[in-house]
Amino acid sequence: MILNGDITRYYIVMISMNDPILFQDNLPDRVDAVIVGAGVIGISTAWFLAKAGISVLVCEKGRVAAEQSSRNWGWVRQQGRDAAELPIMMESNRIWAEIGEQLGVDVGYERKGIMYLARTDAELASHERWLDIARQHQLDTRLVSAEEANKRVSAAPGYWKGALFTPSDGRAEPFTAVPAMARKLHEEGVLIRENCAVRTLDIEAGKVTGVITEHGRVRSGTVLCAGGAWTSTFLGNLGVNLPQLTVRATVARTAPAPEFYSGAAAGGHVAFRRRRDGGYTIAPGGFTEHFPCADTFRYMFKFLPALVQTASVLRLNFGGDLVQRLIPRRTWTADEISIFEKHRVLNPEPSQRGIQRMRAKLVEHVPALANVPFAETWAGMIDVTPDVVPVMDTIEQVPGLYLATGFSGHGFGIGPGAGKIMAGMLRGQSPGHALQRFRFSRFSDGSSMQPGPGL
Repeated sequence: MILNGDITRYYIVMISMNDPILFQDNLPDRVDAVIVGAGVIGISTAWFLAKAGISVLVCEKGRVAAEQSSRNWGWVRQQGRDAAELPIMMESNRIWAEIGEQLGVDVGYERKGIMYLARTDAELASHERWLDIARQHQLDTRLVSAEEANKRVSAAPGYWKGALFTPSDGRAEPFTAVPAMARKLHEEGVLIRENCAVRTLDIEAGKVTGVITEHGRVRSGTVLCAGGAWTSTFLGNLGVNLPQLTVRATVARTAPAPEFYSGAAAGGHVAFRRRRDGGYTIAPGGFTEHFPCADTFRYMFKFLPALVQTASVLRLNFGGDLVQRLIPRRTWTADEISIFEKHRVLNPEPSQRGIQRMRAKLVEHVPALANVPFAETWAGMIDVTPDVVPVMDTIEQVPGLYLATGFSGHGFGIGPGAGKIMAGMLRGQSPGHALQRFRFSRFSDGSSMQPGPGL
């Protein structure tokens, strides 16, 4: 792992269990708040709690940002968000700029714009409908003409019918951003411990009194679970039911290439963004894979609306340990080795079909990258809720437990804004945003699970 200021650090796209442990603080007897999970949400929450003078311990079963927080596309995107997410994302976009200045480290954050390209009039009309949401929040989103769209992405005249474009949208380098925040927090006294799985909560008289980790007990009346794809498993052991599934997303980076577009864009079932190392991050837009498991059938009816909307782009993959997935171990005691210790970092193999699809779509739609080789490919597991928006809430049946999860592939960009909200919530403050759509109870109170336009 390269942690210096050299631009070669951008060639590293993700963190693995082979990387050295950087954070190994001794466990304290007591802290004001414990955060379970050191991804972008957990670290961002710790960032704002520390600024308020709250003592924090961040426990991470593997490595800081080793899962989706270092494997995503690197988009800091307002455009196309669910209407309830957008105000939070707009604030998050502002926070990203502040974080870059406060860190004194280049995390690659720049506002270079995001563009949704349209090949057909129907696609363009679909993009145009989101403008109503943008106008309600005075966002600088606009439709661009076919001439401008083709000029911006160096396409042949008339190839794209037009595009939806938000100039204030940004990009950042996932591998560097969250670890840099963690290092800054550590320098300022925040306790972080990697290779430290939280097995379960310490509960007395029905209330949270701390956490029980593989290395011992820490007392605290306030715990935030920000466990990403592992959250449903963690909560299930406590008897808390969270409908959550995971999908595999495959990503690549190209070798250095001439700059033909400086921002991020998606169109023709391929997405791309300029990187600081001179290449482009590529993803097969409209291609994700779900590995059926027991929870697939357990939560099938809640996920039906999302499954219908994604039927053309979601693939079922029955490979791997199907039997184990269908008969999972759901409970364990504080004295037992947990699944979090057995599988510290989700590191799925990239999909060969996804890689082939990326290459084919670049040849078809992005000729500037058609012959640029892939220097690296990887994959990550994205946690998804039935309505494809997150949970940011307290868990009433376990007083003292808070939840921030289910960001459904949209978490990197919104992470700092969500972290600020959760830090305020843990302190008993008003969130400053309407959070009705993100309440935990929506999964049990009969609410519609209809995904918004951000899907």
